[in-house]
Amino acid sequence: MASPMSSFIPEHAPFTTEQRAWLNGFFSGLAGIQLNADAAAVLSAAGMVTPSVAPGLEPEPEQEEFPWHDASLPIVDRMSLAEDKPIERKLMAAMAQLDCGSCGYLCQTYAEAIAAGDEKNLTLCSPGGKETAKMVKLVLKESTGQDSAQRAIAQTASAQTASAPTKNGATVNGKGAASWSRQNPFTAKLVESRRLNKPGSAKDTRHVVIDLSGSGIRYDVGDALGIYPTNCRDLVTEIIEEIGAEPQMLVSSPQGDSKSLLDTLVQDRCLKDPSDELIELIISRAQDSSLLPILTGYLEDGVPGGFDVLDALRLARGVTISATEFVATLAVLNPRLYSIASSQKTVGDTVHLTVGRVAFEKDGRERKGVASTLLADRLDGGGEIRVFRQANHGGFTVPSDPTAAMIMVGPGTGIAPFMAFLQERAATKASGNNWLFFGDQRSEFDFLYQDELNQFAQSGVLNRLDTAFSRDGEHKVYVQDRMKEQAAELWRWLSEGAYFYVCGDASRMALDVDRSLHQIVAQQGGFSESDARAYVANLGKEKRYVRDVY
Repeated sequence: MASPMSSFIPEHAPFTTEQRAWLNGFFSGLAGIQLNADAAAVLSAAGMVTPSVAPGLEPEPEQEEFPWHDASLPIVDRMSLAEDKPIERKLMAAMAQLDCGSCGYLCQTYAEAIAAGDEKNLTLCSPGGKETAKMVKLVLKESTGQDSAQRAIAQTASAQTASAPTKNGATVNGKGAASWSRQNPFTAKLVESRRLNKPGSAKDTRHVVIDLSGSGIRYDVGDALGIYPTNCRDLVTEIIEEIGAEPQMLVSSPQGDSKSLLDTLVQDRCLKDPSDELIELIISRAQDSSLLPILTGYLEDGVPGGFDVLDALRLARGVTISATEFVATLAVLNPRLYSIASSQKTVGDTVHLTVGRVAFEKDGRERKGVASTLLADRLDGGGEIRVFRQANHGGFTVPSDPTAAMIMVGPGTGIAPFMAFLQERAATKASGNNWLFFGDQRSEFDFLYQDELNQFAQSGVLNRLDTAFSRDGEHKVYVQDRMKEQAAELWRWLSEGAYFYVCGDASRMALDVDRSLHQIVAQQGGFSESDARAYVANLGKEKRYVRDVY
């Protein structure tokens, strides 16, 4: 009779008495040394319990490598690297690889949630955009014939996700009730939306203040604020007129309840990029054969920049689509994440953001960013907005050591988290030096937070400020150019333990800054190209090179 410690084969397992005895003896011998991976796999596959082993004999988990987890790689290359991997890894390769948190997950956990069936929304990867959404759908379509092993992996991931104490930024209290989160946003009030650019600027950047009173929400510097926007009612009215529907007719919302067509289009549905389902529906109903090559091209290559749902409907005038069919093709209106530009130690029960208003004209019609124009134009002081806190990722926050130095690179709205960092360092009287690289178009109009930065400099909180205003001279100068000009000093700071932070555009600025950082390390440190890569990679492992890019 095996002891409890060595009884590895449960009574319900499909073995004879002799087989059970032999297997118990076999696995007892293994457990006396160390449970190896193959033995664990046999037990797991048979639905058996995993044996307990003596403390200190547990096997070290093998570190899985993700070679596709590189934002600089094209999606085609990333998918090639994941070609022979399980579905959740293929889905991960389809993500934008930024771990930006915009989806409420990391690239890996978002992919695993989709593979497990826990996350139905396939359009949350905002940096990846349509490219990622299309690839995710393709991977899922190709995986419909997945074998039992893959299904077991998905079920395991599902169980792990379901049992986790947190999900999508939601925290759980002692009674198990979720606090304010992506799934349960807090209804806050707008306090202020103040333009930061001076008259004459080509930009409209806002300092936004939101009141969190009564929410109990606490945030750390480096966190983001999630905002659920609403669509412009004028745009919604034009769309309803285009499909010839009644605004108050009832349709199904994403939550499954009934809402008026007007309300669900304002509150719940994405009216920016037309979905493949909408284009496919138009193709199936189109009588004009000349439309087919255009629409098919949109399916294959994506729609042109700025082409939205109303454009698709106007292109297909004469095609009959019911309101119910139309709504069913629309993607869910996702929240937008904004880097928090304040320290709660300084601003109390408010949260500050730096938001660039997005608006441009195309084909005689103004196109507007849904969240930015809500905050800049459509929401008055005291107006309500649904928000949640998204915790920072990958160590994007001030160093735990108050004496450590910080180098911050944040052009344009990328300055937002660094205003929070400086407020935090001032409030905690941290002694570490602080260096900011800031850039924008014109110093006369676009020097965001100039007065505040000057105050930080005068008080000694901001030790160095290097600016790059690209439109001030004959030749454009960017933050990465200023870094190269100060290469020796920047290398000295890094050599003495400084942390290096970057916030802003992922596709251009962050890549240029990263390239410049590698060049500075190689030149100033006397490293080869490969050694410079290793040095910078080690900065990342030590959480001393951290990016918040989008």
